[in-house]
Amino acid sequence: MKFIELAKKRVSIRSYTKRVVSKKMLTDVLEAGRLAPTACNYQPFQFVVVQEKENLAALAEGYPAPWFAEAPVVIAICTQASKAWKRERHDDKNYVDVDGAIAADHMTLAAAELGLGTCWIGAFDPKIVRKALGVPRTVEPLILLTLGHPNEEGRLKTRKPLNELVRYEKW
Repeated sequence: MKFIELAKKRVSIRSYTKRVVSKKMLTDVLEAGRLAPTACNYQPFQFVVVQEKENLAALAEGYPAPWFAEAPVVIAICTQASKAWKRERHDDKNYVDVDGAIAADHMTLAAAELGLGTCWIGAFDPKIVRKALGVPRTVEPLILLTLGHPNEEGRLKTRKPLNELVRYEKW
């Protein structure tokens, strides 16, 4: 599949079948996240894979949408700011969130290519998620990514046209 077709195919999925995600598919999705580019190749993230019902239920306390705990897999993308590259010469901008987001995006695209669905979640309670996963204080749970076999088509994508998003040469 051409990349642009894959990018168009990927949609957020909020309903999953009970079908188990194979170990091979899960590994392929995680490998895509591992291969994601990061600033200076520091790779300041860890992926916590959650599949057990009781652990999914504990995570759902931090994101209580009815469909969330029904996902067969949730991958928590956790980042560590102290291990990320910073633009020190100019403004100390820390690229940890960018690095974590790129890894998550690679995983969503790999999942779509495999026929799996994902939903990227940031609107969770980090204190509850941190406790549910046993995440140390020096690490931030950045993104929860549901993963499974879709039980829906997902919502149609609406995007602004390029002419509203692109500027050439100057602002």
